[in-house]
Amino acid sequence: MHLIAQPTPPPGGALLAKLHEINAEHGYIPEDALRDAAADLGVPLSRLYSAASFYSAFSFKPRGRHSIQVCLGTACYIRGADKLLEKLEKALGIKPGETTEDGRFTLETVRCVGSCSMSPVMRVEGETHGRLKADRLSRILSVYGEKKPDPVEQEE
Repeated sequence: MHLIAQPTPPPGGALLAKLHEINAEHGYIPEDALRDAAADLGVPLSRLYSAASFYSAFSFKPRGRHSIQVCLGTACYIRGADKLLEKLEKALGIKPGETTEDGRFTLETVRCVGSCSMSPVMRVEGETHGRLKADRLSRILSVYGEKKPDPVEQEE
């Protein structure tokens, strides 16, 4: 016997499918779209918010066109990922979790991308760049047409 009537839950997977749909359309999860989705699915807003905040694939803030993930797992950290992150922060003018003013890059840290043998590792748009040295970062970013390599790096 239920004391409080419960709405019928949406079919399995509908909640995450809706979040992915919103994320694909906007590049993040805006509050008004989350509210509309809750109404469409007939579920409490808190349930959608809970799912969206649990998965790192979703963000409540607009993200850059290019996502940069720096692995800070043990192997990467020991091999200098913290120094790579510092150089990226300076080059882009942002901290992890932030997006550049021009909307081109979002910088994130992750704990492991499963490429420990290639540490330190950075992923840009899902492409893994391993055995990184700080002097290669500018060249990698230039592939995305956002930053020109330093002339010194081009001579190498």
